[in-house]
Amino acid sequence: MKKSFTRSYACLLVLFIFVISGLYACSPIRRLPPQTPPLPEAYEIDGIKYYPLDKAHGFIEEGVASWYGADFHGKKTANSEIYNMHAMTAAHKTLPLGTVVEVNNLENGKKAVVRINDRGPYVGTRIIDLSYEAATQIGMVRNGTAKVKITALGTDDMLLDDSNADAYFTGDFTIQAGAFSQKSNAERMKGMMEQYVEDVQIVPFTKDGVTYYRVRAGQYSSLKKAQTHEKVLIDNGFPEVFVVSKDL
Repeated sequence: MKKSFTRSYACLLVLFIFVISGLYACSPIRRLPPQTPPLPEAYEIDGIKYYPLDKAHGFIEEGVASWYGADFHGKKTANSEIYNMHAMTAAHKTLPLGTVVEVNNLENGKKAVVRINDRGPYVGTRIIDLSYEAATQIGMVRNGTAKVKITALGTDDMLLDDSNADAYFTGDFTIQAGAFSQKSNAERMKGMMEQYVEDVQIVPFTKDGVTYYRVRAGQYSSLKKAQTHEKVLIDNGFPEVFVVSKDL
C-alpha cells in the first residue's frame, strides 16, 4: 500500500511539472524595453535651473556673445579639460559638451568654428562665451561683446576623424598626470605610465619659491590624438590625467 501511494505521488508530481512547463512554453516572452542613455543632468546657477540638451542637431541661435581670457586660463572647464585662452573653444549654457559650432559675427561677417567645453555665460542675455582666440578671429575683443549667430555643426567625435582631425583643433598638446613636490614620486608615476604610452617626461617648474615636478606624456599636434591617448591612460588606471596645452 505504501509503495502504491509513493508511486502515485511521483506520477502526480511529474504530471504537475509537465503542465507547468507547457504553460511557460506557451506564454509570450516579455522583453525589457531598450535602455536609453541618461539625459544630461540639470544644474542650477544663482537660483536658475538649466537643462542641457541631449543632442544639438539643427540647433541655431542668435544673441550676444562675450569672451573670457586670462582670469580663467589654466583652470578646469565643465568637461574637466583645462581652459586654454588660445584654443578654439567656448562656453554655452545648454548645448551638449563637445558640440562644434560655427559662430558668425553679424556685425562684421567674420566667422569662427569652436568646440563647447564649458558652461556659461550667466550674464544678462548673452548666449555664448568665446575663448580669447575665437573672439580675436571674429573681431570682437575690443568691444567685448557682439551680436552673433551660432549654428551647431555636430559633435567632436563626428567631425574629428583621421582625415580632418587638424581642421579645427590644432595646437601643441600634451597629457598631464600630476605635479609632485617630491621628484621620487614623479619618477614613480613616470615609470607606471611608460607601460602604456611613450614619451613620458618630468617637467620641473617653480611656484612661490618651491620646485614641483610635472609628469607629462606625449606631444600632439591635434586635440583628437591627445584625447585618444588620454583615454588609454584613463582606461588603464590613471583617472586623473587630462589634456593640456604645452604652454601651460
